[in-house]
Amino acid sequence: MIFKYVKNYENHLYFVFRVVIGLLFVQHGAQKLFGMFGFQAVPLTSLFGLAGIIEFVGGLAIALGFFTRLAALISAIEMIAAYFMVHVSQGLIPIVNQGELALLYFAAFLVITVYGARKLSLEKALLKKEIF
Repeated sequence: MIFKYVKNYENHLYFVFRVVIGLLFVQHGAQKLFGMFGFQAVPLTSLFGLAGIIEFVGGLAIALGFFTRLAALISAIEMIAAYFMVHVSQGLIPIVNQGELALLYFAAFLVITVYGARKLSLEKALLKKEIF
């Protein structure tokens, strides 16, 4: 019974997943770019500034469903790079090196890259099809 319910609302559930992931990622960018949520703003020309731009713009694109696959792919690359550049130096086990969030985002962005925005997206509303 639950499988039939899930199948009937598959697009809606995926929409919630995509929006939640996107908006959570926006918060990471807002921390870096605007000094929000107890974080100090970083220079835009720094590596953290670039990460902030990717996180803020990419998160918005994913949440809104605009060029979703492209934004998710770029975000996935950022997350795997962040894992290896920042976390692996503290050990290989994600729970020990505090890299589990980067890996969870990486996995979520891989799913979003494969599935795209699906039916409920700004891109389809404006352009009538999903381009990226």
